Amino acid sequence: MTPDLESRLRQVRCFLLDMDGTFYLGNRLLPGALEFMALLAERRLDYLFLTNNSSRTAQEYAQKIRRMGFEVSESKIFTSGEATALYLTRQKPSARLYVVGTPAFEDEFRQHGFTLVSEDPDYAVLGFDTTLTYAKLWQLCDFVSAGIPFIATHPDINCPTEAGFMPDIGAMIALVAASTGRQPDVIIGKPHAPIIQAVSEKLALPISALCMVGDRLYTDIALGQTGLLTALVLSGETHRADIPDSPFQPNIIAEDLGQLAEFLRNV
Repeated sequence: MTPDLESRLRQVRCFLLDMDGTFYLGNRLLPGALEFMALLAERRLDYLFLTNNSSRTAQEYAQKIRRMGFEVSESKIFTSGEATALYLTRQKPSARLYVVGTPAFEDEFRQHGFTLVSEDPDYAVLGFDTTLTYAKLWQLCDFVSAGIPFIATHPDINCPTEAGFMPDIGAMIALVAASTGRQPDVIIGKPHAPIIQAVSEKLALPISALCMVGDRLYTDIALGQTGLLTALVLSGETHRADIPDSPFQPNIIAEDLGQLAEFLRNV
């Protein structure tokens, strides 16, 4: 580790942790997860779980993590769904939204004061929808073709599971683009600026005091373009052989959170 990297690590006050493929996989914690969290507590460093997965609320994620053996408050979890709701609140409070997402995702917007509609929306919003139907996609494409502002929560192509990968919202964005010729007008989640701006405001910390820890090069590590430090763990989607050809290079590479904890102990 270079002196410059050590210096940047010493400036970090909060670690932003991806969840799927980084902290847990399926319903089990990944190796080193608890060890890493214990080190943060020992060093009095803050953390925030930052996930692009918008299919659940912060409360549901907190409950899941607690079931796996780590006590966490829902205030320590920030999803791309919440970030999208906050973004739209700044754009047009109480807007009419056509939302493609899970019931939990829909509730996120209702709790922020939006009205969910199937006709004449102000925005069409696409989230990671494990309840997706052809009818939902068809209606979304109709609105996008008609020029309704199109917002997507994040660009992940696949979501890691214990059995492999399941198609994520990026695959749905590609389908909508093939049908309508339009990409989302705004994508909120990693690696796009809106989510890290929201995090910086939430934590009242400059971006230079943050370090993103995750398993995806094109979302977690690409977030380094916004000015924060990045650490890649090889416990999820990315393999070591994928790194050299990626345009997004991590500052730190570790096998898992346990090895990352070892690196931090030496700083």
